[in-house]
Amino acid sequence: MLRQLPPVSDPNLLVGPSTGDDAAIYKLSDDLALVQTVDFFPPIVDDPFAFGEIAAANAVSDVYAMGGRPLLALNIAAFPVDMPPEILGEVMKGAASKAAEAGTLIVGGHTLDDQEPKFGMAVTGLVEPGRHVANSGARPGDKLVITKPIGTGIITTAGKQGKAAPETLALAVESMSALNHGASHAMVEVGVNACVDVTGFGLVGHLLEIARESGVSAALSLGAAPVLDGAAELLGAGIAPGGTRRNLASAEGEVEWDPRLGEEARLLLCDPQTSGGLLISVEPDKTDRLTSKLKAHGTAAAAVVGEVVEAGKARIYVGP
Repeated sequence: MLRQLPPVSDPNLLVGPSTGDDAAIYKLSDDLALVQTVDFFPPIVDDPFAFGEIAAANAVSDVYAMGGRPLLALNIAAFPVDMPPEILGEVMKGAASKAAEAGTLIVGGHTLDDQEPKFGMAVTGLVEPGRHVANSGARPGDKLVITKPIGTGIITTAGKQGKAAPETLALAVESMSALNHGASHAMVEVGVNACVDVTGFGLVGHLLEIARESGVSAALSLGAAPVLDGAAELLGAGIAPGGTRRNLASAEGEVEWDPRLGEEARLLLCDPQTSGGLLISVEPDKTDRLTSKLKAHGTAAAAVVGEVVEAGKARIYVGP
């Protein structure tokens, strides 16, 4: 679909749609650039306030993944006209609370009547040109670090089916509501080569983005990946969102799976995340400094899950 559109070209467009990055970056001057992004989706939890928090954290995360600071946001809401307005009010209150935590001003928005509720934000941020982080700079030898556990897609799907324990769902909500501000600040302080935030394509899908755009391959370890408590058990019970299986199918031909990894392991690494952590490619001699700073900033994880290697037959090699 996007290939039907004319290419976008401008000398000041530092990051555009061609690389599939988390946001666009447009240079205003030698020391200032705009970061622009948008994201919205249907409710994934029953609590409207929590849904608003998650949607806001997810939207500003695209700016954090580029090393930027979110500044302004516009609400995007689609709700049935006959839904009690108090529900949308709670969603917006949750979003406002999380935006305030991020230091982001909500300055307006747009609402329309739709049978399926949806909510999100268009976000504008700032970054210094040359200090921004894209998905295309990974180099062989880099270590891959993730800043949140995976498994939210599995858990929220189980929640919709009434099959997730309350404490399991609460952990997922806490993870999805957490801002990636600290993780972004840490990686900018250290200086890293590439970054994406792990969302709808899952860990494997977003690592594929880095590998493709950087012209490299990557080795990923299942056992090193942090996983939310309860996610593996729910997956073992046959619960997985449709997007997980689509992600696994779309990775076919680019991923070489160790034969010891069964379908459940593969699905877990392809599970679509909402407001997931940052996946960072960092030079090996900076890895300890990065993980130390991530922990100091209180990120949910600071796990080295693999490394970047020279381009090979497969884009990603996944082992136990």
